[in-house]
Amino acid sequence: MPPLFRRLLLLFHALRYGARLIWLAAPREHKLHWMIDLLGRLHTASQSGRSLNGVLPALGPLASRFAETLAERPELATGTVHDAIEAIDHMEAPLPPHESEQALARAFGRPLATLFSAVDLVPVRGGFAEQTHFARLLVPVNGHSEVAIKLVRAEQVQQIGDELALLRWVARWLEKFSGSARRLQLRALAQTFTDEILRRFDLRAEAANLSQTGHHFDGDARIIVPNVIWDLCTAHTLTMQRISTLPATDLPGLHAHHIKLAPLATHIVEVVTEQAFEHGFFHATLDARRVRVSIEPDTLGRLVLAEFSVMSSLSTGEREFFVHGATALFDQDYGRLAEMHRDAGHVPHDTRAEMLEAELRTRAEAHFAANPEDRSAGSLFQHLLHAVHPFDGAVSGRLANAQRSFHQAEMLARALHPGVDTWNITRGVLAEIARRDLDHRGWIKRLSRELPHLAHMLPRLPQLAVRYLQHEHDRARSPQQNARLLAAVAREYRRTRVLLWACAVCGGVIGAGAVLLMQ
Repeated sequence: MPPLFRRLLLLFHALRYGARLIWLAAPREHKLHWMIDLLGRLHTASQSGRSLNGVLPALGPLASRFAETLAERPELATGTVHDAIEAIDHMEAPLPPHESEQALARAFGRPLATLFSAVDLVPVRGGFAEQTHFARLLVPVNGHSEVAIKLVRAEQVQQIGDELALLRWVARWLEKFSGSARRLQLRALAQTFTDEILRRFDLRAEAANLSQTGHHFDGDARIIVPNVIWDLCTAHTLTMQRISTLPATDLPGLHAHHIKLAPLATHIVEVVTEQAFEHGFFHATLDARRVRVSIEPDTLGRLVLAEFSVMSSLSTGEREFFVHGATALFDQDYGRLAEMHRDAGHVPHDTRAEMLEAELRTRAEAHFAANPEDRSAGSLFQHLLHAVHPFDGAVSGRLANAQRSFHQAEMLARALHPGVDTWNITRGVLAEIARRDLDHRGWIKRLSRELPHLAHMLPRLPQLAVRYLQHEHDRARSPQQNARLLAAVAREYRRTRVLLWACAVCGGVIGAGAVLLMQ
């Protein structure tokens, strides 16, 4: 369908259904809930769904599922886009074998026979505009012959991009003619929707995410991250080491391979907690489908995290707030946690600390009163973040995503082994991270962050000292003041010399001790 005609057709539907009139007709006090209920009702109408699918063939099913999910659980608005994409994965038909071969050859820019000795052209997994194939390399790379190739269907991605451009065009025109649309910032919402969808198809970014996660957990016996075959990564393909795995939810299969479920459940909680709150780089849409278990002899029982397309990160301040805030919450130190919320800017500065402390206590104490086997760290962390809402406060969406990912990992661990003590496991992992932040390792990490600034400041110290002395000399009005200034300079010189000698002696002692310990 020509783009101009599609734009006119979209404009016709917008005028036909009267988006502005619908918004104005909504109750003043409950517009958002009323609109969500309306979306759910429109979804149940088959005629509206067929009309939407006719105008937007690629995004129609996604938009319908998005409306349904939003109507069911409006509190998860930030994650409904990805939930909707996962829900329609089974509706996407993969390419036939001969078309898959042509698509792979175009993506690699050469015939498949020059790269692979065998390629399974029937995809082992299909998804929203992507599919995965297994292959065997002609020449092993880094010792890997068996690889998995993730292929993005370029034509479908192009169609999705065109339809997203149409949505942005509609949002732009609605903002021009509707004050309500401007208040809702439809253009920004449409751009965010576009970015969230298109980043799922950025395979180079996904390869980088995969590689960085592998660097974070290098040498960790609990998890294995597939190696990226960079020479075979293009704009439309991601080639990685193939690892034989089973879904973490396949309990009969795990038992058949003699994999112990209790350690596996513990490792899931530990790894996801460290991924989010120590490294600050985590899966933004973690669920059971993205957790698998290796069944290869050399790595039997190790976790294998999949789908690195949608990742999120925490800043240093966000990570430190969650780690030390959760530690305070586990210790039931609500006063310290309330001050941390205020210092982080999660509540207005005029919020009374004792009221926030009381809100935290009211929400959290019920969790501590529950039986140990019924306690949920994920539910407790939800109160850690959302207790600021009654005070017109809010935490960042990235912190909420991190809490949600952890909660998914905790539920998966309990499904694997109901007796796992996720509460104390999480408490121990976060306490260890907090200790590392406060001991010499934390000091070294903070010093390393400040070194680039010190490198610019230290060469200027002599010049700053001369300027200070000149300023003090100009202020001196009498010989007595000059004498006091010279005496102060001499005193500071002696103190500096003693400090330098003390640093040299301590450095020598520490170095000698390190050498002896290494021997």
